[in-house]
Amino acid sequence: MAKASKERDARSGVLLTVARWFDSSAGDEADGDPSRIDWLRCLPFLLLHAGCLGVIWVGWSWTAVGVAVGLYIVRMFAITGFYHRYFSHKTYKTSRAAQFVFAVLGNSSAQRGPLWWAAHHRHHHSHTDSEEDIHSPARHGFLWSHMGWLMTGAAFPTRMERVPDWAKFPELVWLNRFDTVVPLLLAAGLYGLGTALAAWAPGLGTSGPQMLVWGFFISTVVLFHATATINSLDHMFGRRRYDTPDTSRNNWFLAILTLGEGWHNNHHHCATPVRQGFFWWELDITYYLLVLLSWFGVVWDLRPIPKGVREKNLLRAGQSEGAQ
Repeated sequence: MAKASKERDARSGVLLTVARWFDSSAGDEADGDPSRIDWLRCLPFLLLHAGCLGVIWVGWSWTAVGVAVGLYIVRMFAITGFYHRYFSHKTYKTSRAAQFVFAVLGNSSAQRGPLWWAAHHRHHHSHTDSEEDIHSPARHGFLWSHMGWLMTGAAFPTRMERVPDWAKFPELVWLNRFDTVVPLLLAAGLYGLGTALAAWAPGLGTSGPQMLVWGFFISTVVLFHATATINSLDHMFGRRRYDTPDTSRNNWFLAILTLGEGWHNNHHHCATPVRQGFFWWELDITYYLLVLLSWFGVVWDLRPIPKGVREKNLLRAGQSEGAQ
């Protein structure tokens, strides 16, 4: 009897985990072990990477590669400009309708829901490089800070108490709960686009499977790892302008890769401004695009860099830590 009961519990546990692939709030998800990877729970994440291997069979075309690059740029902007600078830090204002569109675009990156993302990021800023920072390379090493932490049971629940300002919007709560809907629709749409182009414009040399592999799998995986470098590499390599109580750094290459997020030491020095490149020579494409949106009235009240912040807590000459 005891053995049968354990088997039933195991089957129920598996079914509940599978249900959470589609409904992140299914069941009462208790805190998991922050040091143990939940392989079944993160199976879709692993399959996302495995899907990139499909390139062996589908080949490539300039059309498919162009779509992949375009979606990388659009969704990177959605992560940096919306998930990070809006939902996490509220560095500007927008309408409720635009807010939902921003959330959908960010969610298309397959980096979970907007409330989950903002809650984790706010916790990171409150506990950067401390024992409570679950993706600190100083505490846990590169690989864990880059992606290992994301695969643990402790990383999956959304801490609503950290985002009460967003939890009052039912449309955001729904999107956060069913955070695989938008990515799956994007994948299906790309497959349909490739199939249509194969029939109507065969000269483009693409197909449904090829567009799916390049536009969704490859683009999404590259997008994830580029985003994750800010948690990992940007706390390891680069220069420190400001004396912050963490290991954040400014890295020009990562700033290009992530449309401006690489000025991480600036950001940890002062997280309130919409602009992370504090000086004109610090390329911050996300900021430029948000300014463009403000010209059309889509966003407004962009928070400036506070007076005196650029000159405060500067490391003295010789103290600045260069690339390691």
